[in-house]
Amino acid sequence: MATTRASDRTENPWGVLVLLALGLMISFVDRTSLSSALADKGFIQHFALTNVQRGWLNAAFFWSYGVLQMPMGWLVDRYGVKWPYAICFLLWCLLAAATAAVTTVSALILMRLLIGAAESVVIPATYRYLADHFPEHRKGTALGIFSIGGKMGPALGAPIAAWMIVSSSWQWMFLATGLVGLVWLLPWLLMLRNDHPTKPQLAARARAASSVPLSSLLASPVVWGGLINNFCYAYFNFYCMTWMPAYLVEQRGLSLQKSGLYTFFSFAGIAVVAVLAGWAADRLIARGRDAVLVRKTFIVAGFAGATTVLLGAHASSLGMALFWNVVSLTLLGLVTANNLALCKLTLIPKPAVGLNTGLQQVATSLAGGVSASLSGWLLHVGGSYELPMLAIFVFLVSGAVSTIVLMRRRWAPRIGAVQADADGAAAASSIV
Repeated sequence: MATTRASDRTENPWGVLVLLALGLMISFVDRTSLSSALADKGFIQHFALTNVQRGWLNAAFFWSYGVLQMPMGWLVDRYGVKWPYAICFLLWCLLAAATAAVTTVSALILMRLLIGAAESVVIPATYRYLADHFPEHRKGTALGIFSIGGKMGPALGAPIAAWMIVSSSWQWMFLATGLVGLVWLLPWLLMLRNDHPTKPQLAARARAASSVPLSSLLASPVVWGGLINNFCYAYFNFYCMTWMPAYLVEQRGLSLQKSGLYTFFSFAGIAVVAVLAGWAADRLIARGRDAVLVRKTFIVAGFAGATTVLLGAHASSLGMALFWNVVSLTLLGLVTANNLALCKLTLIPKPAVGLNTGLQQVATSLAGGVSASLSGWLLHVGGSYELPMLAIFVFLVSGAVSTIVLMRRRWAPRIGAVQADADGAAAASSIV
């Protein structure tokens, strides 16, 4: 009886949410530490790297990360959130630290692939937890808080990594950033109850999941709109994570340490705006405004505001270039929480949240790989960062158009024929 009470004890969802945000932050520190190293002349010379190779190194993480999103979604559905996350967290921290011992480009690529594979658990596990513990009028706030981790990871990681490289070496930077994160494991194991599902629970989940198969998701324009949105959002976001330090050093003439400082300002800005935008949207929804219309408005405004990155690319003065560099990414924060809620929760039936999240994360991860490698190739072809930033502009405009055209309640995936009949009238009158 005592064992049953321990396994069924209540937990504080907001406290677990903070841990999930911290876990995301640590994952981003470990995935973006390489970006600071790739802006360091000593690191570049040590491995004799070309711009194209730098692009491929930045992209390697995202290929394995993207491929394993859907399998990780299945894993957390089958074994719960607590233990799969804990095991993968331990693995990626150790792998990040072991990068300090790498001596060849091929070994460096292999380490990035392995880190990407281990970190692929983060998003499917988080969305499974959020779907089970947070109602619609709290999802924007919850996702805004969670997204802080994804922004503060590079915001803090970039200046810290740059400082460690300058003051010590890139080897010590990888070792320290990898091992320090391990302190997160203890509160995770203590605060989260064991959510390993029983056999009856697994059977119930299988029946629920079968009501929204992958074919039903792929037939929905909303799902495709989400794929486009997540790709376009992530393209700019991951460009800033992978290439911003190098851009600030090589084209704007900043030192490595100053580049880390301005990277911090950009990601701190998007983190703050993401939380405020998610909270503001939730308040409007709680007052009776249509959730789809509210979230779409924030998303379109954010994509439009982020196109100011092109003003930074063509700015003649360093001050204006840095200003627009910070402002453009900050305004993208209007998209962050509302896009996550709309594409992965608001318009998606609960039984399909895990599968759809894995599917959407494939697009996000693909954007990371394409952004890192395409930007390197465009830099090689054009000789400056103007072409890479023009590509960002095109994707941001595409995201805004996708939101307006495809994200409509009537095109959302359905839960079988019975549920479709029950929702028919409401869906027909809720075209946004």
